[in-house]
Amino acid sequence: MSSSAHNEARRQLQICNACRYCEGYCAAFHSITQLRTFDDNTITHIANLCHNCRGCFYACQYTDPHEFALNVPRVLSEVRSHTGMEYSWPKSIARLFHRFPKNMAYIMIVSLAAILLIMIGLPPTTGKGFYAIMSHNVMLTIFLPAFLIPLMGFTVGLRRYWRDIGGRSIRISHLSEGLRQAATLENLSGGHGDGCNFERHERFTHQRRYAHHAIACGFLLCLASTLSGTILHYVFNQPAPYPVFSLPKTLGIPGGLLIVIGCLWMHGLKKRAHPELSDSSHAKADDVFLWLLGLVALSGLLLFGLGHTILMPTLLALHLASVLTFFLLIPYSKMTHAFFRLLTLVKHAQGKSILNKN
Repeated sequence: MSSSAHNEARRQLQICNACRYCEGYCAAFHSITQLRTFDDNTITHIANLCHNCRGCFYACQYTDPHEFALNVPRVLSEVRSHTGMEYSWPKSIARLFHRFPKNMAYIMIVSLAAILLIMIGLPPTTGKGFYAIMSHNVMLTIFLPAFLIPLMGFTVGLRRYWRDIGGRSIRISHLSEGLRQAATLENLSGGHGDGCNFERHERFTHQRRYAHHAIACGFLLCLASTLSGTILHYVFNQPAPYPVFSLPKTLGIPGGLLIVIGCLWMHGLKKRAHPELSDSSHAKADDVFLWLLGLVALSGLLLFGLGHTILMPTLLALHLASVLTFFLLIPYSKMTHAFFRLLTLVKHAQGKSILNKN
């Protein structure tokens, strides 16, 4: 069933397709010019190709006060928000989070931290470091379901999305092209390579690209740190804690710093950006999740720096609670959009290969 955002996007994209001034701007406009009609799934595909660089808005002669009143960045942002809600499971939790994002995140962090502090207060275990107050098996019992259960629901949503946008069997060439565009954020350049207008109106900058890269690289480093610690624990029988110059630490510390820097940077850019060029209805939920990601990294860094003081139990409870909240809310956050966009870029690569053959 069409949403109001899809119907408005359809009207605007038909005008864009007639004008074609922005034809070479990005992958979204490349797709628009290949079509004559726009059904809901096609509009969803185009919306997730859009990186909200806003170059088309400042170049457009049909924006308000023209009677067409085009605002392509905003309407496609609204469609992306609808995509996240439509493919989330269960939808009731997604609606609750987007309606009360701060309350939901705070209540979860405080409640989980209180429960973890009680568990930490139980008789000590025989491990070292953090494991002296909470065993590895207890942590695994808590975090494994919290990671796997949301992942299962999220995977179901991604499969539905891929089917709805007409995705076919993925070839290595299509996947590599999608990964390349996702990694380089090529479509943030607006087709000219000078950056985007997101934070500086009619001035082009690369700040948003750099902030995104800081967060993404930091997240990947932290993920690699966790995986290396897991391998050391289970394969080489070397449980934590690890020294400063061990692989988990040399990956995790810079990763945490990059996430904190990237989150603060992105928050500043969002504050300076024009609010009328994106979906304001989900802005609070996006901001809360950005701060939550930053809290996960910051609490981890504080735990590393103050892990030998009396603050360690409190910091451990705060860090674990923020990590739990982060994983439990991922399926309902803007972070899922990264995966929708990757699939969309792969689908776009498939379409381009077909055009090249013809």
